Amino acid sequence: MANRVNSKKSAMTPDIIAYFSMEIALEPSMPTYSGGLGMLAGDTIRSAADLELPMVAVSLVHRKGYFKQVIGPDGRQTELPAEWQVETFCREATERVTVSIEGRTVHVRAWRRVITGITGHEVPVLLLDTHLPENSEWDRSITDHLYGGDEHYRLCQEVILGIGGVRMLRALGCANILRFHMNEGHASLLALELLDEHVRQRVLGVPDSEDIKAVRDKCVFTTHTPVPAGHDKFSLDHVARVLGRSDFFAMKEVFCCGDELNMTYLALNLSHFVNGVAKRHGEVSRQMLTPRDANHHYQIDSITNGIHLSTWAAPSIASLFDLHLPGWRGDNSSLRRASCIPSKELWEAHAAAKAKLLEAVNRRGHPHLNADTFTLGFARRATSYKRPALLLTDVARLKSIAADVGGIQILFAGKAHPRDEEGKQCIQQIVRAAESLGPQVRLVYLEDYDWKLARLLVSGVDVWLNTPLPPLEASGTSGMKAALNGVPSLSTLDGWWIEGCVEGVTGWAIGELNSSSLRPDDRAHQDAASLYDKLEHTVLPLYLRQRGQFMAVMRQAIALNASHFNTQRMVQEYAVKAYLE
Repeated sequence: MANRVNSKKSAMTPDIIAYFSMEIALEPSMPTYSGGLGMLAGDTIRSAADLELPMVAVSLVHRKGYFKQVIGPDGRQTELPAEWQVETFCREATERVTVSIEGRTVHVRAWRRVITGITGHEVPVLLLDTHLPENSEWDRSITDHLYGGDEHYRLCQEVILGIGGVRMLRALGCANILRFHMNEGHASLLALELLDEHVRQRVLGVPDSEDIKAVRDKCVFTTHTPVPAGHDKFSLDHVARVLGRSDFFAMKEVFCCGDELNMTYLALNLSHFVNGVAKRHGEVSRQMLTPRDANHHYQIDSITNGIHLSTWAAPSIASLFDLHLPGWRGDNSSLRRASCIPSKELWEAHAAAKAKLLEAVNRRGHPHLNADTFTLGFARRATSYKRPALLLTDVARLKSIAADVGGIQILFAGKAHPRDEEGKQCIQQIVRAAESLGPQVRLVYLEDYDWKLARLLVSGVDVWLNTPLPPLEASGTSGMKAALNGVPSLSTLDGWWIEGCVEGVTGWAIGELNSSSLRPDDRAHQDAASLYDKLEHTVLPLYLRQRGQFMAVMRQAIALNASHFNTQRMVQEYAVKAYLE
């Protein structure tokens, strides 16, 4: 198989990569993810299995999921538990470990799910679980809710993930792990556990610079958050109470943030390789994560995210690839020859994907949508910096544009975090706007956005819309999934799209790259005007009157974007830059 990372060792032998993530999307019916971070983690593991990379992944079981979203007639989001039967999907490991939380012994077990690659290589995933009769009622709930509860609940979860995760791996016989990869800062406490392991081997029982270097050599850290408020921080008093110790606080090589523990800086200080998830995000991270004192200087690289192609290709598109580009699952770069796909067959495959999407939308009881009508898609976490309502800035102009072309359809989806009031208001604004758009614009907000719905949306709409406020989009992968399915993006230049956009070839840009100096309100006004202009004068005329040229853009989205922005290429970059270095 082309581009394979060669290893015939079992995924549970000592020379493995241990991949830690608070959320991992493993199976559509397992709600162990909330969105992009979890999807990326799942796609990473799937590509590691395809490449026969020896890896084991660690996360939490999240028995009650993230949440099930319900949107009322007024557009208000409410949340329900997304409970699932762990035993249906996973096998319980016999090994148990314990961690200390506030002086209590908390027992932890692991559920095992195996991801199998295209050659049969297996990557085990361990989902840690505290729902055991030995634990108190509150401790049993620690691994129930993804991103639920308060700051204390979050810190306790991170103790289970980081410290409990390392101990579980050791209990399973993983003695000499080559690298520990922290996918975001939630797992940073694993580095303290590794320091403890070194201390236990020393007579004096005090970590020194050699111990710190040894831990750094084993750790890799990927940051996904370009927003300072998105990095977990806990007061040292709180940390001392939960961990039952404060001896590490005096180690300035480990802690550098005054009276708080910043999980991102802990990971930065104890990792030999650190990266952002797009070239622009690497630049933003280097500016944002500046050294806190003269003793710290962070080298932050970048590895642009990708997607697992065979997971996200619609059945009709995958069949087309199988016919014209055989072997694409094993060699993702072979999609660069997508220009050889006949236009008629590509359009028929897209039409089949669109029909499946509209069938699912209409089945949900929404007004009938037409397969012949141009359809825009927007689906991602509902939060203010994603600017989901930018398209609705000037409703009169949007209606005028739609009337001139016989109508357009817009599909929105996305969950707001339960404590994100601004995000919930964004959803309300969009739902309420649907009533004022009249017959020219049919707008539907699809509730409970999940993996299944995402696969339908990224393949079934005609153009993918993305409007984040730069430079706050770390990477974004939904547009990559759309490109794989021949759906071009219309997006602001941020995250991966700075690298993926070839204007008029793979899609279209909204606004200018160098407009970050504008105030957010001015930027929004400028970007909305650019969006309407591009939609009215470029995208719609191409789609409606120059279909052959539009299909050329579809093919180039596959050939230039999907062939590169995939997790096969991404995992290979991690192997070269971070794992084997």
